[in-house]
Amino acid sequence: MTVPVNRQWILTARPRGPVDEGCFELRTGPVPEPGPGEALVRVVWLGFDPTQRGWLNEGDNYLDPVPLGEVMRGSGVGRVVASRNPGLAVGDWVAGMVGWQDYAIAAEDGLFGLNRVPDGVDPKAMLGVFGSTGLTAYFGMVDIGRPREGETVFVTGAAGATGSVAGQIAKLLGCKVIGSAGGPAKCEWAVGTAGFDACVDYRSEDLEARLRELAPGGLDVVFDGVGGAVLDAALANLALRARVVVVGGISSGYDGGEPPPGPRNYLRLGIRRARMEGFVFLDYLERFPEAFGRLGEWVGSGRLVYAEDVREGLERAPAVLRGLFEGGNLGKQLLRVADPEAVGAA
Repeated sequence: MTVPVNRQWILTARPRGPVDEGCFELRTGPVPEPGPGEALVRVVWLGFDPTQRGWLNEGDNYLDPVPLGEVMRGSGVGRVVASRNPGLAVGDWVAGMVGWQDYAIAAEDGLFGLNRVPDGVDPKAMLGVFGSTGLTAYFGMVDIGRPREGETVFVTGAAGATGSVAGQIAKLLGCKVIGSAGGPAKCEWAVGTAGFDACVDYRSEDLEARLRELAPGGLDVVFDGVGGAVLDAALANLALRARVVVVGGISSGYDGGEPPPGPRNYLRLGIRRARMEGFVFLDYLERFPEAFGRLGEWVGSGRLVYAEDVREGLERAPAVLRGLFEGGNLGKQLLRVADPEAVGAA
C-alpha cells in the first residue's frame, strides 16, 4: 500500500523580473496529523492571480511577503479527509489559503482560514466568481465605478477572471460595455459569451482610435487591471467626470523592480474632471454577504457567466503563475492538484 506524502512548493529566493521556477523548490514530506480542533484537507484545486507575483517581493503590499523557506501562499479548495474539528466532517469541501501543497491543516476559519463551502455551490467557484476576483469585480464596479444606466464602461482584461465579471455587472446595471483583450478568441468570448457590446484586440488594433469610434461621447467608467499603454488609451477617451477604477497592473509584471513610467495621459483626469481610485476587496469585509448574495442571484439565473482555465498537476504551479503574465488563460486560472471524485469519500 502506497503511503501518501505531502508535496510542497517552498519559496527559496525572491525572483527578479518574471516568475522564476528556480526560486521555488518542490519538497516532499509526511502528511501532517490534525491536532485537537483541526482537520486535514486534501487540496484539490489551486487558484492563481497576478497579485501572487507581488507577494514574492519584499516591501509594502496589502499582504506581507511570503517568507523565504515557507510554503508558497495561495488560495485553494480541498476536501476534509480526517477531522478532529466538530465543525468540519470528513467529506466537507473547504476553501481558503491552503498554499501550494497536497495537504493543508484547517486550524481555524475566518478571512484567511479554511471555510466550509456552502451547499449547492461548485467548490471551484469559491476561487473565482465567489472568491477574490468576483469580490474585486463587484465592489470595484458597484462602489468605486458607480456606473449609471445608459453610461459607457470600458473594462480591460475583459476575458480575465476579474474583468469578465466586472463587465457583466456593468451590463446588468444597464450600461454599454466595451472590453479589451489580447487575441481574437478572447474578444469573441467577451462579446459572444459574456455579453460585452464590443471588445478591442489591443494586440492588433489601435486601441485609442477604436475607443474613440466605439464611445464617441467618452468613457464614463474605466475598470482597469492592466495599466501601461492600455490605460493610456482609456485616459485619452474619458468622458466628463469619469471614474477610473484601479484594480491591478498586470502589464508591469508585479516584479518588484523599478516601476514603469506613470500614465502618459494622466492630465486628462484634470481636464475631464475625472477621478482615479484604487482599492482592495478586503476593504469591504463587512459587505461580503451582500456581494455573495447578488453574485449568487446573477449566476443562478444565468445572467452572469464565468470561465475557468484548468491546468493539471501540482508540479506545474510556478509555470502556471508565470503563464498569467503571458496571456494564455481565459477566465479564472485553476490548477487541479487531485481528482475531486477520488478525494474525501473515506
